[in-house]
Formats: sequence, structure tokens, C-alpha cells
Amino acid sequence: MASKEEMNSNRKTAIIVGVLFIVATVASILGSLVILGPILNAPNYLKSISVNETQVILGVLIDAVNSIAVIGIAVLLFPILKKHHESMALGYVGFRILESAILIIGTISLLSLVTLSQEYGQAAAPDAPYFQTLGDLLLAVSDWAQMLGAMIVFSLTALILNYLLYQSNLVPRFISVWGLIGAFLLLTAGLLALFGLGYLSPISVLLGLPLALNEMILAVWLIVKGFNSSAITSGSAKTDSNEL
Repeated sequence: MASKEEMNSNRKTAIIVGVLFIVATVASILGSLVILGPILNAPNYLKSISVNETQVILGVLIDAVNSIAVIGIAVLLFPILKKHHESMALGYVGFRILESAILIIGTISLLSLVTLSQEYGQAAAPDAPYFQTLGDLLLAVSDWAQMLGAMIVFSLTALILNYLLYQSNLVPRFISVWGLIGAFLLLTAGLLALFGLGYLSPISVLLGLPLALNEMILAVWLIVKGFNSSAITSGSAKTDSNEL
């Protein structure tokens, strides 16, 4: 049976994880869509970036918070999830690290784009096509990072997490079932994006919306209610029996 101290620790973990889910989502939307989106989608984005350099760097840094938060979520959840299925819990951590690494590659490409835009502003006109080609390449790297990291790998982490939540009953099963369906829809959107649909197309956004909403519901539930105490006790009992 889980001790009172362990229950209090798990309650704090649930609150922190819930907050991190919200932070990761807000940082991703605010950084990549609200701040960076209008600048990177401008017709002459190299000039737009150089003019709005501080705003771009701020957007990139805010977006990078998502990469840090997702690792924090996985590390904090691992001690709880491993009591129900250690290998899958470890896989969840591994995939979240992979997701973060891919997103960081996209972050680096955008920071490189800032440097390129500075050089572009000082270059002679005949060199413009060269800068444009490099800029398009760096943007492509960022787009691929979003498709692979924020869609495909992220959907796989969501599948693992919601499967573990369903099996363990750590949260109400309607949340984990919703998460599993949302993860499959996002994975479908990611695969379609790889074949040219575009990760910001209306269909991709529509397919990704259920999982995005699910994460916010899960976050609020963890903050307000925490983990199911009986599931925590069951997991602790299972671990104790395995150690005997």
C-alpha cells in the first residue's frame, strides 16, 4: 500500500505534470504560430526576419520551452508509470527525448535563419538567389522537424501514455480513450503531411485538434484531481510483490 508521504508526492507530481502540459501547449502555439508564423510566412521572409529579429528570437526561445517541458513531463511520470509497465514507461521517456531532439533541430534551423537574414540585408543584389535558396532550405528543415517531432513522434508518445493510463486507470478511462483516438488522428495527419498535405493545412489542424483538447483536459484533471489513489496503491502493491 502506498504511504501517505508517497501519495502526497504523487499529488505534487500530478500538479506539476498538468502545469507542464499547459506550458508546453501554450509555448508551442505562442512561439510558432502567433509570433513566428506571420514573419516566416511573409513573401520576403528574409527581409521580414531581419527587420523583426528580436521578435523572431523571442518566438524561437518561447517555442523551445515546449522541447524542455515535454522531457520534464516524461521524467516526472516515469516513477509512476513504471509501476504498471516499466518497459513501456521507459519507451515513453525515450520517445519524448527523441521528440524534443527533433524539435531542437528545428529551433537551430530558425536561429540560423536569423543569421542568414542579417547577411542577406548586407549582400549585393546578385547574391540574393543564393540567400533565398539557403533560406528555403532552413525553413524546410524547420517544417520537417515540426512534421516529424510535433506530429509523428508526438503522436507515438501520446499512444504510449494513454495506453498506460488506460491500463493503469490512473485517470478516468474516457480521458485515455479520447487520447488514444486523438493520437491515431494526429498520426494520420502526420503521415499525410509527409506526403505533401502540409502540417498547417485545415485537415491537419482538424485531425490534431482532438488530441490538443485531450491534453488540456488531462492537464486540468491532474491539477484538480490528481491520479486515482486506488490505481497508485495497486501499482505500489504490484511493485512490492515483484521485489519479494
